[in-house]
Amino acid sequence: MLTAGEVAGLIVALFWAILVCFLAYVLVKLARLLTETTQAVAQLGERVGPLLDEIGHTVAETNRQLVAVEEITENMRHASGDVAKLTGVASTLVATPLVKLSSLAHGVRAALTRRRPRMLGRGRS
Repeated sequence: MLTAGEVAGLIVALFWAILVCFLAYVLVKLARLLTETTQAVAQLGERVGPLLDEIGHTVAETNRQLVAVEEITENMRHASGDVAKLTGVASTLVATPLVKLSSLAHGVRAALTRRRPRMLGRGRS
């Protein structure tokens, strides 16, 4: 039969064996996790280089397009300034004489309207 000390030693040994098995299991899982993480980082490193190149090309193309848009905007600004000047000239050449002609026509019509009743009144008497 076993003595109490031997039983206690056997329980402690069994506990240590279970603990070592558990820690070995955890270490194996941790090793797999580290391997997968290393592979993921390596794949990411392989993908980041071309991705950064594409981003660089995209930024360069965007800058080129922005320069073109800036040129178009500048041309439109000049064109709108020219249209404003042309509108001013057209207003001066056409609108001002039309206003004067309209005023003259209104004045003549008003004068004729005032004069007509007098002329009609004299003809009947």
